Amino acid sequence: MSFFFVYLHTMRRKPIIALIYDFDGTLSPGNMQEFGFIQAIGQTPEEFWAKSDGIAKGQDASNILAYMKLMFDEARKNGIKLTRQDFRRYGADIKLYDGVREWFRNVDEYGKAHGVIIEHYINSSGLTEIIEGSPIAKAFKHVFAGSFIYDEKGEAEWPGIAVDYTAKTQYLFKIQKGIFSSRDAQRVNESWADDAKRIPFTNMIYFGDGDTDVPSMKLVTMFGGNAIAVFDPSRPKKKETAQKLLRQGRVNFITPASYTKDSRTFRLVCAIIDKIKADNELRQFSRYK
Repeated sequence: MSFFFVYLHTMRRKPIIALIYDFDGTLSPGNMQEFGFIQAIGQTPEEFWAKSDGIAKGQDASNILAYMKLMFDEARKNGIKLTRQDFRRYGADIKLYDGVREWFRNVDEYGKAHGVIIEHYINSSGLTEIIEGSPIAKAFKHVFAGSFIYDEKGEAEWPGIAVDYTAKTQYLFKIQKGIFSSRDAQRVNESWADDAKRIPFTNMIYFGDGDTDVPSMKLVTMFGGNAIAVFDPSRPKKKETAQKLLRQGRVNFITPASYTKDSRTFRLVCAIIDKIKADNELRQFSRYK
C-alpha cells in the first residue's frame, strides 16, 4: 500500500470532535446587542430588553423574533441603517470572557498533539452578522444563529432566521451529518447509517449557560456526548443556574467562564478529549473479526 493511501486511511480514522458554543453568557458576559447597537439607539440594555419582553408578552410571540423586530424598529426610528457591515462593526466591540481569544488555538493544538481533529461551532439565539464581526469569528467551522433578510440596498428588512431553544437542537443534527445550510430541512431529516454521520453525538462537547441551552444540553448528554454549563463567578445566580442544571442531569460538568490555558475549563475539555480519543480507539478494537 502506498504512503498516500496509508496516510489517507490514518486520517479517516482520526475522530473529529465538535466543540459547540452558545455565545451570549457563554463566550461573552453579555448579550451581543449590548456592545454597540443598544448604545447607538440611545437606550440602556435594561430599557431595550424590557421593551423586547413587552412585545413578546403582549403578542404571545417568540422572544427571539420580538428582539429582532425591536432592533429593526428602533434602528429605523433613529435613522440607523442595518447593513451586514453595520452589524459586523458592532461585533468588533463585543466583550469576551478571559482567555476566549486564545482558547481555540490552544484547544486545536491539544487536539492535534493527541491525534484528533477539533472543530468549533456556534449555536446561538444571537445574530450571525454580529458574530461575523467579532474578534473570534474565524475560529468557527460554521455559525448557526439568527439573521436578517436584506433588500436590494443591502439593508435589513425582515428576520430571515430566528433561533430559539428548540431550533438549536436541529443544528446539532446538522453538525452530526455535516450539513451547513440553515435552510436545509430535507437531508437533516433523512435516516443515515451511523458510520455515515460525520460527527457522532459522542464526539460533541456543548457549552451553554442557561435555559435556552437546556434542550441541546439534554440531547447531547442523552446520546453520550458531554455538556458543560459555564457561569460568571461574579454573578451568584449564574452559578446557581449551573448547579441546578448539574443536579437535574442536564449537563455533565459545570465550570467558571474562564478559558485561559491554566483554567479549569481547559483542563476539563482536555480530559474529555482524551476520553473521546480512548473510546474511539476501543471501538476500533471491538470491530476485530
